[in-house]
Amino acid sequence: MIPGPMNAGLSIDELAAAELPAAVPALAGVLHACVHGGASVGFVLPFPMEEAAAFWRGLLPAFRQGDRLLLVARLEGRIVGTAQLVLAMPPNGRHRAEIAKVLVHPEARRRGIAAALMRAAEAAARQHGRRLLLLDTTTGRDAERLYAGLGYQRLAVVPGYARDPDGTLGPTSIMTKELADA
Repeated sequence: MIPGPMNAGLSIDELAAAELPAAVPALAGVLHACVHGGASVGFVLPFPMEEAAAFWRGLLPAFRQGDRLLLVARLEGRIVGTAQLVLAMPPNGRHRAEIAKVLVHPEARRRGIAAALMRAAEAAARQHGRRLLLLDTTTGRDAERLYAGLGYQRLAVVPGYARDPDGTLGPTSIMTKELADA
């Protein structure tokens, strides 16, 4: 449980691969709501719920093999957020990991959930001996400011890197953070 008044009833846990099939509807609901709320996380409109569910089901082999970890944020027992830690790296990169799909349901935002997910992802990275984290995010949006506030440094901005859900091309910031005590 993450302490604090804004986080009352919040827990962050790693979802075991065996738990993923039962969690797909809730995970799909978070992803679907985020994309429909404008999040540029790899999908464009129209984005039906079945496509969101298929995304999560498609990741099951990576979670089973330990190539990815899935952290979920639960608010009063309901899944309201996710973060993935991508551990599958080539032999010369096993000191690093990538953070992906940090999502918080629009109805649960502004409660510190994304920051709590990031701290949990960093702790998991340390447990796996990773000392360098990378992520990408839409340039100039709230998520970039959150990551900067958590100590991530912008390495580059790639213009026209990804499409927003409405199809508009936008810039993406590549960010990194070196972890202490890894």
